[in-house]
Amino acid sequence: MTEEPTLPHEGRHAHQYDLRAFCGVEAWVFDLDNTLYPATSALFSQIDERISRFVARHLDLSPDEARIKQKAFYKKYGTTLRGLMIEYKMEPDAFLAYVHDIDYTPLKPNPALGEAIGRLPGRKYIFTNGDRPHAERTAARLGIADHFDDIFDIVAAGLMPKPNLETYRMFLERTGAAPARAAMFEDLSRNLVVPHRLGMRSVLLVPDGTREVFREDWELEGSNAPHVDFVTDDLEGFLTAVLGAIGTTSS
Repeated sequence: MTEEPTLPHEGRHAHQYDLRAFCGVEAWVFDLDNTLYPATSALFSQIDERISRFVARHLDLSPDEARIKQKAFYKKYGTTLRGLMIEYKMEPDAFLAYVHDIDYTPLKPNPALGEAIGRLPGRKYIFTNGDRPHAERTAARLGIADHFDDIFDIVAAGLMPKPNLETYRMFLERTGAAPARAAMFEDLSRNLVVPHRLGMRSVLLVPDGTREVFREDWELEGSNAPHVDFVTDDLEGFLTAVLGAIGTTSS
């Protein structure tokens, strides 16, 4: 009996369109937190907790009050920091340093993901609402830092977070990436609205265990939205499948 060939694992969620749609992509753009590493690693949950502590301390609120304020800022402004800056004139440096002072040891090196990213044709970017030092530490811990051409962080964006249109425009201007030849990978559906509108392929990461870690219902909405072209729960497997579909086999 002839065995069926083993196909690359694309993840639990089926993609909506043919993966050959990635032919011609020259700029591969990845969100950082809960995208390049799984939410179950409990890395971003540390940041989330430190944001709550920062809000409680600086606004003199109880833990419960701080949590409510934090999430209201996040939903309204895209990041808690943006809300603090707009409503309380907060300076960003102390916030960014405090919330990213975390333990990175829960992250495990992911050489398979690094290999898949390295084989993608063109340039690769990290595009994050966090800051560059956090992105650099995270990528180094994962063992994938050398595969990226640049990091576009919240400071480079003038402290204007995704999903603001101007933030994506600044990213495109800085990198020279053409939206029609770019793909964006995100764990939040709302952060894919603008990239899709600009003409980028949009990929939503919906990993197992996301809801249990820290996410709220409104954050998980939109996996079936028209601005989401592809959905997967396995980034490395999905990229490997893309590489097979577009006929790329070498780095």
